[in-house]
Amino acid sequence: MAQNESPGISELLNFAVETVKKAGEEALSLYGKGSLEVKFDEELVTEAELRLTGFFRERLNSVYPGHGVFGDPLPAEDYVHGEKRYLWIHDPLDGVANFQAGIPIWGISLALLENFWPVIGVTYMPVTGDLFYAVAGQKAYWGEKEIKIPDTGEISNESVLLTYSRFHNHFNSTFPGKIRNLGSTAAHICYVVRGRAEAALLANASYRDLAAAQIILMAAGGKIHRLDGREFHLSDYLGGQRITDHLIAAPEGSFESIRMYLQEIDIE
Repeated sequence: MAQNESPGISELLNFAVETVKKAGEEALSLYGKGSLEVKFDEELVTEAELRLTGFFRERLNSVYPGHGVFGDPLPAEDYVHGEKRYLWIHDPLDGVANFQAGIPIWGISLALLENFWPVIGVTYMPVTGDLFYAVAGQKAYWGEKEIKIPDTGEISNESVLLTYSRFHNHFNSTFPGKIRNLGSTAAHICYVVRGRAEAALLANASYRDLAAAQIILMAAGGKIHRLDGREFHLSDYLGGQRITDHLIAAPEGSFESIRMYLQEIDIE
């Protein structure tokens, strides 16, 4: 790419896909190597996250040295020109407990914003080889296959709702199907995209957790809603604060049919 020439969408998408794939190779060298003496090996997870973060920054600096990274100070202006208008959101390890325990449901996500507008979302699960990606406002893909959330029809005892740990402490549920926690926010959303689950109930998520997966979800015909029905805008959390509201990731138009099965427990 010539100096001062802006990269095209295809070039940026190729960079993102190749980066998460190579990061996956790095991660697999540590996968499942948590200490058997402890339930959760924090040292292994810290080492993996540091190594993957360093890998991403080195790769980005070698190709797009002027691009920003989420977590660094944001530009002072809402709109900037040149390379500084690009901001990458890198989640080095989503599903850390699974990663250290040798359970295959974990992944690496990468999203790109241009002047704070979503451009690209990529999520990669190295053990299973599942690659999900989309350009905002265009089509979503699982590998080379275009995907769109299927019409799942009525909720039944074969339906699946993906949730988070301690869900049972917060909700009374009349959901007639299967309720599962697979331990990875991005994976939960991507399984909704593939039609493997009717919806995913999310809690205590972060901007990094959702940045790439939301782009993929929306490109496939889905949406993230607040459980109370208010509009959810991920851009409200660009400062890095935790998202304390419960959220539902579901096909467009299916939110109400999922919410009716969930009753929050009053813990006061």
